[in-house]
Amino acid sequence: MFNILIDTCVWLDLAQDQKQTPLLLVVENMVEAGLLRLLVPRIVLEEFGKNRTRVAKASARSLSTQFHQVKEAVIKAGGDENRKKELLAQLDDVSHRIPIIGGAAEGALDRIEKLLKTATIIETLDSVMLKAADRALRRKAPCHNENKNSIADAIVIETYFAAIKTKDSVGQRFSFVTHNKTDFSLMGGNQKLPHDDFAAQFSKIKSMYFINLAECLRRIDPSMVTELMWEQSWSQEPRGLSELLKAEDLLFHQVWYNRHWNLRTKIQAGEVKLVDKEIYPRKLGARETCQKDVWAGALRAASQVEKKYGKRNLGPWDDFEWGMINGKLSAIRWMLGDEWDMLDT
Repeated sequence: MFNILIDTCVWLDLAQDQKQTPLLLVVENMVEAGLLRLLVPRIVLEEFGKNRTRVAKASARSLSTQFHQVKEAVIKAGGDENRKKELLAQLDDVSHRIPIIGGAAEGALDRIEKLLKTATIIETLDSVMLKAADRALRRKAPCHNENKNSIADAIVIETYFAAIKTKDSVGQRFSFVTHNKTDFSLMGGNQKLPHDDFAAQFSKIKSMYFINLAECLRRIDPSMVTELMWEQSWSQEPRGLSELLKAEDLLFHQVWYNRHWNLRTKIQAGEVKLVDKEIYPRKLGARETCQKDVWAGALRAASQVEKKYGKRNLGPWDDFEWGMINGKLSAIRWMLGDEWDMLDT
């Protein structure tokens, strides 16, 4: 079995970078299949907890900031007004998708937190603290960089070294994965190799060093990585604002046209009386009325709707179809900012 200690920075990058997020599924499946065991130092769990809110907010804020910068540049650039208008409409589509895309980081963070809490949590031993402090005092990696407090990194790596030396480690394989090449990798050389200060603790078989999680996982099961990464390479794109508005316009007029015909049927049957001027409040028990000029405007509007959408797209509907149309209109309006069940026409 492979025992992997994944540094905090790697977990946070998995949530922030959508290109890396599919690796989460590989880790989840390998853990479930018993192919790997996650070693999680208590300090990694704590660091992840401290940083998850910041990462979630930063993910959405970064997208929003980039979008606004591009939009401002387009507005200031000048040029053909029609092309600018078209481009700004496309940018509005992107703006609408930002909360959806940014929210993906929150989902990834939840999955990571679940993995960490169900993994093997390694408490920080006094011996590990002493060795980490000794590294810091002697300016040994990962504490070799000036003006930087790397004691937490030292605790993480010493926890890993302690794990590979336990009695239970006999016959087991271990990997340490980090994105922190500045503190952990070889200086002035191949960054895929560990720093000279602890290079002797790593090997090609028993204890391996990685700066890329995908490479580590391929060592365990290449076929699973390829299959699951391919499966996750497809992602569903959220619909743009213009597409939602177009659909909302059709649904709005379908609902309005149906209500129009209900009123038209009542007028033809004499249930509703056309009058020159409606009087409110209506007397108790009096027949329902509709003002003639209002009705004339409604007939013109109905004709325009028929020309725009075609009668075959305007009903009649059975109860199921009518429910679907109302449900779609309610859902789209909710996405656009209205409350649920907003079906006014």
